[in-house]
Amino acid sequence: MPPTSLTGTRSSSSTSWVGDDMTETDTQIDRARALDGPLCIGDVEFVSRLIVGTGKYETNEIMVDAIRASGAEMVTVAVRRVDLDRTREEAILHHLNPDEFFLLANTAGCYNAEDAIRYARLARAAGFNEFVKLEVIGDERTLLPDVHATLEAAKTLADEGFKVMAYTNDDLITALRLEDAGCVAVMPLASPIGSGLGVVNPYFIREIKSRLEVPVIVDAGVGTASDACVTMEQGVDGVLMNTALAAADHPVRMSYAMKHAVIAGRLAYLAGRMPSREIAVPSSPTEGMLD
Repeated sequence: MPPTSLTGTRSSSSTSWVGDDMTETDTQIDRARALDGPLCIGDVEFVSRLIVGTGKYETNEIMVDAIRASGAEMVTVAVRRVDLDRTREEAILHHLNPDEFFLLANTAGCYNAEDAIRYARLARAAGFNEFVKLEVIGDERTLLPDVHATLEAAKTLADEGFKVMAYTNDDLITALRLEDAGCVAVMPLASPIGSGLGVVNPYFIREIKSRLEVPVIVDAGVGTASDACVTMEQGVDGVLMNTALAAADHPVRMSYAMKHAVIAGRLAYLAGRMPSREIAVPSSPTEGMLD
């Protein structure tokens, strides 16, 4: 697949400026990523472990600038909420080149299995690939998933050849059942959608990751770069976010921050942190000191 452009662009909006010359920074990022391996979902490999959405941006131009700044290759599109006609300039898809971005259809806004299945099929008929981010909401206030309906839809879509990436809660049993249903990735939430609370239950996230063989992508609840870093330090394979970027005062700046944070958290996990202690330990040798 074509590499995502990491080169900065200048938006006409004063709130979404990106430096024109990011060559040195991009080279450093490439070196950092070389210390890691690719993210493999289904039969596709990705360099970036950050997946981003397309909703809530002030303009389509800011959206594209932010996505490029994030370095993300996989980009979600809520098929129930967007105009699928690429020829219309005001439509989101008009601005997302499938040769630059791997477009992931998303069933956001669906509250039952039947609707989620229908919109996944509609996305494929409209020219999307076989990957789908399955999202079936069970509660309108908290936007927590309906796990029963999610499992039902996941089984049907997987049987129809879809490569399902399922949004779910941070429950291990549900995650295991989604894997058994044929999902190519399981996406437990860090905290409720749009909350910006970060990882509320890191233990459960780590437990899910330790028990599943398919990739675990934490989805929803990340609010800022430190949240993304802490999320990746749990050992997960990637993180998906939208509101944290689109609702920032400067979406493009936040996108750059998130790109670095995801890489930093991943490398910190791979490096292995020092043990935590409740006492001080000298950082230099105490033997052989001059009198």
